[in-house]
Amino acid sequence: MKNTVISHAVVGCTTAAIASCATYVSLMGWPQSLSTAAHAQSKPPASTGVKQIDLFKTTMNDVMGRVVTLRRTEREPGNGSDAHRHPGSHTFGYVLEGTYEVKVDEGPLQKLGPGEVFYEPPNALHAVSRNGSNTHPVKYLVIQVSDPTKPATVPEKK
Repeated sequence: MKNTVISHAVVGCTTAAIASCATYVSLMGWPQSLSTAAHAQSKPPASTGVKQIDLFKTTMNDVMGRVVTLRRTEREPGNGSDAHRHPGSHTFGYVLEGTYEVKVDEGPLQKLGPGEVFYEPPNALHAVSRNGSNTHPVKYLVIQVSDPTKPATVPEKK
């Protein structure tokens, strides 16, 4: 019962964080409003056509040690990832620019545009994750609430 209440609280707080981030991004502009500290956490450009920038990361010691990460992901035109799972993570996404295609478990293929969101529960199959355009990049925020004792990403066996 206690874990269920905590899980609901974490999901509720994360949903509030998504709404706050979306409001902030829409009011302050993108990416000019990002601090230089956020840019300093940028991973080197990937030759795979995807760039991820960790904007915020903290451990919530009062919520079973879960780690919250806010990350901006950019995918080049036509870029996508292989099927995978996030065993210990609640994953929320918010599309900033472009078209993002996502399919979770046996759900339908979703084509999301700016302002639309998606959710992946822990260990769900992220069967499709790709830029829906062959000519324009896609940018989206990813917010994860993760159990640090579990792997971040596990490729799906073919």
